[in-house]
Amino acid sequence: MPKISIIIPTYQHGDTIETCLLSLFNQTFKDFEIIVVNDGSTDNTTEVLKKYKDRVKIINQENLGAPAARNRGFKESTGEFVNFCDADVDAKPEILQKMFETLEKNPEASYAYSSFMWGKKKFGLHEFDAEALRKMNYITSTTLIRREHFPGWDENLKKFQDWDLWLTMLSQGHTGVWVPEFLFTVKPRRTGISSWLPGFMYKIPWEKIGWTPKAIKKYNEALKIIKDKHHL
Repeated sequence: MPKISIIIPTYQHGDTIETCLLSLFNQTFKDFEIIVVNDGSTDNTTEVLKKYKDRVKIINQENLGAPAARNRGFKESTGEFVNFCDADVDAKPEILQKMFETLEKNPEASYAYSSFMWGKKKFGLHEFDAEALRKMNYITSTTLIRREHFPGWDENLKKFQDWDLWLTMLSQGHTGVWVPEFLFTVKPRRTGISSWLPGFMYKIPWEKIGWTPKAIKKYNEALKIIKDKHHL
C-alpha cells in the first residue's frame, strides 16, 4: 500500500488538471498513488486524463459536487495519509515530503497544512490556533491528513466545506500543524472553489442599502449553516 493517497476532485478543470498532475509526478516523495474523480465534467477534462491513465486511477461519476467526489476518492484509496489536492493546484516538488516529515515530527497533529499562493497573492497563514479557526477558516483542503482521523466531507454543504472539515476534526480532538513555507499555487478561476469576491464586499452594510448581491446572500446563508452546525 502507498504511504500517501492523493485525491483530486475535478469538474471542468481541463485547463488546469494537467499542470496539477505534472507537478505531482515531479514529487521528491515517491511513495504515493493518485486518484482523480472526474465529477461529471463536460469540457476536455476526460481527454486530458486519458493521457495519464497508466499513472493515475481515474473515476468517472455524475456531477455530485466536490465533497462527494472527495469522499468517493477516499473510499477507493489505501494510503496511510491522504492529500486532498484541488485540480487547480500547482504543487512544489517538496510538498508531500515537507508535510509528511512535519507530521512525523508532530505525532500529536492530525494534519499538516502550508502557506500558499493564490495567483500572485501570498497567503502566509500561521501556527494552528483553535480559537482563530472557530472565527474563520484559514486552511485549504490541500493538506496531508492521517487516514484514521479523517471524518469525511459533508456532502450537503455548497460552501465552507474545508472549514467544516477542520471544525469537525477539532470537535473530535484533532488539530493541525503549520508548515511555514509556500508549497503550492492555486490558479484563480472565475467560478468554482477558487473564486471569491474582494474582502471589502463582505463588509458593506447591504441591509441598509436595501439590496444584497446574490453572491453575498449565498455567502451569508452558507455562513449561518456552518455557525449553526458547530454552535459558533
